[in-house]
Amino acid sequence: MAVKKENVGIELPKLDIRLMEVTVIGDSPLIVHAWSQKAKLEMLGKQMKVAKGAKEAKDPKADFESSLYRLADGGYGFPSVGFKNAAVTACTSVAGITKIAARQAFHILGEDVDVEGAFEGTKARHNLVRIDGGAPSMREDTVRVGMGTADLRYRGEFADWSAKLLVRYNGNVLSESQILNILNVAGFAVGVGEWRPEKDGMSGMFHVATENDLAKLEAA
Repeated sequence: MAVKKENVGIELPKLDIRLMEVTVIGDSPLIVHAWSQKAKLEMLGKQMKVAKGAKEAKDPKADFESSLYRLADGGYGFPSVGFKNAAVTACTSVAGITKIAARQAFHILGEDVDVEGAFEGTKARHNLVRIDGGAPSMREDTVRVGMGTADLRYRGEFADWSAKLLVRYNGNVLSESQILNILNVAGFAVGVGEWRPEKDGMSGMFHVATENDLAKLEAA
């Protein structure tokens, strides 16, 4: 006798997707270093076995300009994923939240910008968080590259900065207070940008804005 099969419905737990805006205040200068078009062209040329021409003279001003992340209206930004990665990494110092759970539980949303690719006709869409606090200054650093060779790098630096992070999260996994906590820890222990604490530096540190901080920003 044939056994009648029952159709068992699959019930998925309903997501509790929420949005919250978090303002962060820079505690140390933010150093940015976007991939320049020149660097991408050199990389592509090497991979495509294109004959290498004579090395161009260094142009500090051009290097500085190309290090900046530009928004569509001419403002300045920083990759939203940089703030998320900082928060996820910070979970190693926060009890009760694993990096895997945090990575899947929230996203930081910014403004989409299309960036020209190295190969003709290509582009990539970047999501940037707007950086407030005025125009960046040009920073000069001495760095070590391959075999101990020294080089000078020119990058953008935001001395006094803040940013509004739009966080989209699953309330079933993380609470508002937990997100604020991991962002605060991220700003102190991990940071964003070049020479951040995660990379043995002291730049790109921040904290979640207090009521006094927000009042000062509104008054400025």
